[in-house]
Amino acid sequence: MHRTMAATVPRRTARDGIYAAEHLLAALRAIYTRAVADRLIPPQHNPAAQVHKPRRPPNNRRALAGDELVEINHAVAHSGNDTALDTLLLRLHTETACRRRAGILLREDDINEQWCLLRLREKNHNTRWQPATPILTAALVEHRHQRGTGHPDAPLLRYRDGHPLTTRRYDHLWTRLGHELPWIAEQNVTTHWLRHTTITWVERNFGYGIARAYAGHAYNSGSATNTYIKANIQEIATALSALTGEPHPLAEN
Repeated sequence: MHRTMAATVPRRTARDGIYAAEHLLAALRAIYTRAVADRLIPPQHNPAAQVHKPRRPPNNRRALAGDELVEINHAVAHSGNDTALDTLLLRLHTETACRRRAGILLREDDINEQWCLLRLREKNHNTRWQPATPILTAALVEHRHQRGTGHPDAPLLRYRDGHPLTTRRYDHLWTRLGHELPWIAEQNVTTHWLRHTTITWVERNFGYGIARAYAGHAYNSGSATNTYIKANIQEIATALSALTGEPHPLAEN
């Protein structure tokens, strides 16, 4: 495991080989666990079980400052070969704080125009309705009209040639922004930083319960208090309205 850490190819995003070592250990543990299950070796002879995972360094993601977000929005709107798509992606992830997987999995039938809601599909097979501003909702509907297929289950976000969005667009977007704004490349800013930014703002202004619901985090773990702090969709819409300065049909007055 230490040899793996030492032999890791240095990259801008590298963490001294810690993740490579962690993946190696997980693979070896899986092999030996199956060997024990098949009674090829006794449990006490499992060497992988005795090795501790390397300690992960602190996560360097953080909420973006207001002027940093302004710079990103300006650069996205004035560069690239598809500013309409890129600005739509930026708005989607800033408003909803969804992961990029949710953006890719958006379908043409996942827009509720009446109540300005988006159906998000995220990790652990979690599906939820998330409030979106009327402006974002209308932009997504227009995008569907211009680039969609007319099939409800078809991917919503598409390139100009009609091909569905992939993770490569996100990678290309932040690589390009890293050339436009060097601090993005230096700090390895990604789409997930937008999620940090929005959820941090909601937590600071509306409290932990609403921030947790806004992020779509599960309530089935941790303190029993979590049972009593569930936020409803109206409270999420109210936080979104305050964040964006735009009215929402579900926001509480």
